[in-house]
Amino acid sequence: MKLFISGYTGKMGQETEKAIEHEPDITLVGKSRRGDKLEVLLKETNPDVMVDFTHPSVVFQHIVIALQAGVVPVVGTTGLTDDHLQEIQALSSQYNRGVIVCPNFAIGAILMMRFASEAAKYMPRVEILEFHHDKKADAPSGTAIKTADMIYTTNGSINAHQPTEIESISGARGGARHRIPIHSVRLPGFVASQEVIFGGVGQTLSIRHDTLSRDSFMPGVILAIRKAKQTTGLLYGLEKLL
Repeated sequence: MKLFISGYTGKMGQETEKAIEHEPDITLVGKSRRGDKLEVLLKETNPDVMVDFTHPSVVFQHIVIALQAGVVPVVGTTGLTDDHLQEIQALSSQYNRGVIVCPNFAIGAILMMRFASEAAKYMPRVEILEFHHDKKADAPSGTAIKTADMIYTTNGSINAHQPTEIESISGARGGARHRIPIHSVRLPGFVASQEVIFGGVGQTLSIRHDTLSRDSFMPGVILAIRKAKQTTGLLYGLEKLL
């Protein structure tokens, strides 16, 4: 399989390049960084799959360029909106190519989201805390957004009864998706962590995942690369490949 890495100078791009060195069925045929003409490089290298770890400001356009070039995008860049995802689904059908978008490639993080979704059947209240390094470009994280979506899909009445409260400092209660507060922390020292805290009568339940190094993402990245050509439409979330 011929692979192209978009964003190869970033930390995740570098980890991906190192990881595929040990995969005999994956060959790196090209790579790009900020300022390169992606459409030109894809035409010159003719890859099967493009992995994108770039920036929220350019990732949607990169997906469009890849589909136009007949390349299957595997996207780890977060910051895509719901509208973007709807457009990507339509473009995937138009160009008859699959698109894989994964807010998180760590298997443990996928399990954390799955366990949180299961717990939502039984607990009435929940909040999400997510922690990332201070260079992360978007907030909240794609993982936090997807976790909130999965919880709400399981239990549409989650957080239905909320206490009356006054924010003396605006934003102190975080942002909200589906009535679920999401609190984003950005500090040096973190890679990526997330804690989902459920509350019920006389009890709390915490489900947490910590990413200690970026190589934890690589098994998921390799899995997505290998599955990419078999996908149809938009596949959102690594759990769809497990």
